[in-house]
Amino acid sequence: MTSLADLPIRDDLRGLTPYGAPQKSVRIALNVNENTHPIPEAVAQSIVESLAAAILQVNRYPDREFTTLRESLATYLGHGLTRENVWAANGSNEVLQQILQAFGGPGRSVLGFPPTYSMHSILAAGTGTRWVTAERDAEFRLSPETVVAAINEHKPDIVFLCSPNNPTGTPVSIETIAAAYEATEGIVVVDEAYAEFAPVGLPTALTLLEGRPRLLVSRTMSKAFAFAGARVGYLAADPAVNDALRLVRLPYHLSALTQAAAVAALAHTPEMLAMVDDIRGQRDRLVVELAALGYHPYESWANFVLFGGVDDPHALFEALLEEDILIRDLGIPGHMRVTAGTEAETTAFLEALGRIKA
Repeated sequence: MTSLADLPIRDDLRGLTPYGAPQKSVRIALNVNENTHPIPEAVAQSIVESLAAAILQVNRYPDREFTTLRESLATYLGHGLTRENVWAANGSNEVLQQILQAFGGPGRSVLGFPPTYSMHSILAAGTGTRWVTAERDAEFRLSPETVVAAINEHKPDIVFLCSPNNPTGTPVSIETIAAAYEATEGIVVVDEAYAEFAPVGLPTALTLLEGRPRLLVSRTMSKAFAFAGARVGYLAADPAVNDALRLVRLPYHLSALTQAAAVAALAHTPEMLAMVDDIRGQRDRLVVELAALGYHPYESWANFVLFGGVDDPHALFEALLEEDILIRDLGIPGHMRVTAGTEAETTAFLEALGRIKA
């Protein structure tokens, strides 16, 4: 049987492994930071009606510029943004890939600060962009001084900042983002996939966009909007960035069904985001109760908690799996990550963890 090693793939892809969290059928899945709350029934019905209307026209190509979706996203984001500032794709991963296709590639580099979202380095490899890294500060934080020093050392073409950071949950301050932008003539990408779970009222990178045409802010509907299965990610930036992404995107890359579902969901933003406060509460509960169990949880502004003090992460993963509970072993020595689920799911996880630790 032919193996991957037998095929003439690119030399820089040899030895790499694809992204993939374990997919197992379990009672409680808290491993991939999904929003475990179901979409409200009334909203689901509205989305179904929108899809039913769109399906009658699938013999035609969709709106290549996904105009209505961009308008809906701009309205949701606010900050004076218009549809000209917004881009969208099949999940934020595709948005990030398109950024690397347009601004990265062979002979160019992207700077990241691990541990961070693993797809950043995978997308870099897939686009032939050299992935360079720098260390974080204590408690997985990033100060302006640390980021600027790394930029001065590596002189990257693109800088990836993840705020709140995945898998640590730690925020990146507005001051750090602004300092990164001033330190480079390249592109600065702020991955805000979990922005809706941050403390209410605090500024995001969206507040820095005006006057900074090389600053790009990516987001997703997968998390706060409970839309992971629909695959809708988006970007806010200077309109010229959209022109760059049009050069690399595939024609009609967003299907008519995807556009219809996303627009319908955004029309029900208050209902879709009603669960965010509950998720924040369960996240904060995890921090408190994990500490009470003797672990070291890190401050999180996301919908998950990274915790240290785990003697054997693989053994704990397997023990929880025996309880029909799935969390994430990230390969960080002594650490694991758990998604904040519903109150019942969080309770089941904490009770199982207490039994295992005892």
